[in-house]
Amino acid sequence: MSEKVIQLKYADIYRKEKLILSDVNLEVEKGDFYFLIGKVGSGKTSLIKTLYAELPLVKGTCYVAGFHVNNIEPTKIPFLRRSIGIVFQDFQLLEELTVYQNLKTVLKATGTTKTSKINKRIEEVLTEVDLLNKAESFPHELSGGEQQRVVIARAILNNPPLILADEPTGNLDPDSSKIIIDIFKRLQSLGTAIVVATHNYSLLKYLNSKVLKIENQKLILENHDEIDFSVFD
Repeated sequence: MSEKVIQLKYADIYRKEKLILSDVNLEVEKGDFYFLIGKVGSGKTSLIKTLYAELPLVKGTCYVAGFHVNNIEPTKIPFLRRSIGIVFQDFQLLEELTVYQNLKTVLKATGTTKTSKINKRIEEVLTEVDLLNKAESFPHELSGGEQQRVVIARAILNNPPLILADEPTGNLDPDSSKIIIDIFKRLQSLGTAIVVATHNYSLLKYLNSKVLKIENQKLILENHDEIDFSVFD
């Protein structure tokens, strides 16, 4: 039996008083990989913010990783966010801390206190993103691509069933972007559901995956085989 990590039903998504998306229906199962595309301002970020309860859902129902987001109590929101991995375009790393210390801070904040467990998990996630040799480096000593890989390592510390990534390659060169997508693809193969909002349509050409498109306030499942990639060349 499939495990659904996102269920949106008849959802209207607002940014302040403005309707951004209307009548959204979406199901994402464990191990799914979706690209989320659409013009700037179409609602990609608003949709993702709704999924982790940054924007309130006014109408419809929303279930994410075991939480009913539309009825969530404010005190439960941190637990929702700890249950999923969130990757932003801007890295939001603590510049005064090393890579190891950045990750250790998150683990301690989410309840892991035993040093041996902390060290073991940090070694595992840095190995997953191929940055074990950068554990004692500071963020400013890393390239943009390396910093984003640290962000992904941070996002998977608690083995989330779902990763939401909002323009994760927006500040990266093409080669670094492909490395990020390859990491997401490996995580998908382990059963993690991935949703990547992007304006970098060349990534769709690089990876044959499911595509959600926002157009005219609607969320549409696109057929990857029917996308005209020539307009991106």
